[in-house]
Amino acid sequence: MSDAAFDPATDDARAAAEALVDDLTDAHDDLQRARDRVDAIGEADLQTVVDTYEDLTRLFDRYEEEVTGDGDFQTFIEFQGKIAAITEELPEDVRRRDVFERVDDLLQQRRLTESDWQKVRSALEPVREDVDVLEARNEARERYSDARFTARGRIEALAERIGELEDLQRLGDADLEAPTERLREPIEAYNDRVTDAFAEFRSSASARDLLAFVAKTEAFPLVPFESPPEDLRGYVERHEAGEEPIDQLLEYADYSKSKLDHYVSDPDSLKRSVSTRRTYLRRLDAEPLTIAWPPVEAETLRFRVRELTSVVGRFADRVDEGEQVLVALREVRDLPRETDYERLRDSAQARAQLGPEERERLASGEVTEELAACREGKELLEDALAEYPSL
Repeated sequence: MSDAAFDPATDDARAAAEALVDDLTDAHDDLQRARDRVDAIGEADLQTVVDTYEDLTRLFDRYEEEVTGDGDFQTFIEFQGKIAAITEELPEDVRRRDVFERVDDLLQQRRLTESDWQKVRSALEPVREDVDVLEARNEARERYSDARFTARGRIEALAERIGELEDLQRLGDADLEAPTERLREPIEAYNDRVTDAFAEFRSSASARDLLAFVAKTEAFPLVPFESPPEDLRGYVERHEAGEEPIDQLLEYADYSKSKLDHYVSDPDSLKRSVSTRRTYLRRLDAEPLTIAWPPVEAETLRFRVRELTSVVGRFADRVDEGEQVLVALREVRDLPRETDYERLRDSAQARAQLGPEERERLASGEVTEELAACREGKELLEDALAEYPSL
């Protein structure tokens, strides 16, 4: 069963894992048999045979058509010399030396015909068998590596699914009657205030200041503003129009060049730098500053509020109710300390994520059964990888 065909949410995890273990076992056994065949001959001897065979076939591919029948005499001599050189360079005790000498003899004729080439290929049959032994070992090694890779990928998929099912069980145990408004109301109050405050900042600040603010948030990974495009940032920093608010620049971008000439000193630069960035500018809003519902775990919320406090503080003193935004943010910060946060959070997540189907699966025991199968399947694969190590 291929990894791409497996869906941990719908397939029998244990049966699928057992199938992969069988594949891995078969691949390991095939590899061991292929290695034994190589060891029985000797890998170094086989490799010399393979290298010599490849040298010969490259010459065949290059010269066969030209030297068969009434070909160019000079090319014919050149070909025979290269064939002889290969044979002469072989060690005396090399495996299949007699075959290579036989091939050399067949090709050192005054004229080569199609039947001569058939004799050459027939003579090389024992060499091709040796080539097949080494190629079979290499193919078995690749199959074994692929089987281990697939097993590792399945373990990762099962681990992810186990986490999802454990979360589902946790939500199934949540108190759906818990007063989640104790979390929702402070979060909504902050979101409303920061949305209004940022809208005021956006409308009143110069494009230069606004984009500089956004650029500085790169230092705060939990406040995910999209960085300003370099050409747009460069334009507002170098041109007088950068002192206008963003919405004014967007309005300018819709003007014709002749009309725009009355408002800015370099219409072409504005068209190049602003007109092409309309989508970015129009989407620049407070969403990265808001707190999602249902809320994140307490520790993550603590770090996010810390970053938000630093970021919001950079523009709070420039808007009418900036201080109230920070007060609302502090109330959110205090929720894990002043409330039964995890219980309320679990309840909020359960209400948001558990639909009728999920609740039915929990009630019927399907989730418990699937979780057990995923754990068993993961353990089977981990044991198999421990038994069959990497190459």
